[in-house]
Amino acid sequence: MDKYFQKSLLKLINRALKEDIGSGDITSLATIHPSQQSVGTVLVKESCIIAGVELAQLISQVVDPSIKSTFSVKDGDRVSANKKIGKLEGSTINILKAERLILNCMQRMSGIATKTNNLVSSIAPFGAQLLDTRKTTPNNRLLEKWAVRIGGGVNHRMGLYDAILIKDNHIAASGGIKEALKRCKGYIKKEKLSVPVIVEVKNEKEFGEVVNDAMVDRILLDNFTPAKLKRIVGINKKRKVLEASGGINKTNIKLFAQTGVDFISVGDITHHIESIDISLKIH
Repeated sequence: MDKYFQKSLLKLINRALKEDIGSGDITSLATIHPSQQSVGTVLVKESCIIAGVELAQLISQVVDPSIKSTFSVKDGDRVSANKKIGKLEGSTINILKAERLILNCMQRMSGIATKTNNLVSSIAPFGAQLLDTRKTTPNNRLLEKWAVRIGGGVNHRMGLYDAILIKDNHIAASGGIKEALKRCKGYIKKEKLSVPVIVEVKNEKEFGEVVNDAMVDRILLDNFTPAKLKRIVGINKKRKVLEASGGINKTNIKLFAQTGVDFISVGDITHHIESIDISLKIH
């Protein structure tokens, strides 16, 4: 974990704790003696790819550095149902302060990692890689994209600042693909940028306008059928990296992977998630 990533995580954790605890956990303060010590056991109730272990340990340290958190699994491990995976030892009140944030994060991250891993496994034989999108929960993108990586997926751009992705609305607003590319070249030169340039196309004609442009690193083929994708892969002859997107899910992703595209982007892996059932019980 690099320093920038950890710094961003700490900001997220402190913001989330403030949201939950506010001026104090009045229920625990009203019912538990301040000196009481306990052990909290973390139980995973359904089979999954576990994610959020490293984060859970960081959260407990932010809440109370004296809490001892130990886990028998690491991020990315496959965990069977009804398995005890770790424990928190220390101040009962402070364990309960950390409990909900830890569980909220681990439940959702594990759901994302599990869904991602299932799709990655299904397309791996065909050489395609799975990409996420910007369809993430506001203020929670850092964790959701982390979960994608844990599940074996690849992060697309983190935001609007680290890659140029010329989509249909940019093309329409600038008056066409050629004009959009012309303006993009000028902007990159002026700002002395060194970022990937990706262009979305919606048909074979637009693909033809982009494929020979040296500035373009990747072509995003949006809402193409598998048959049309396969034709484009043949025409492309590995000149550009190709990405498929639009309407792709677990029921049809193999058909898209079989076309020979390099990447498949699926917004579903972060915006349509069933969280994994994980609990923490005080002893």
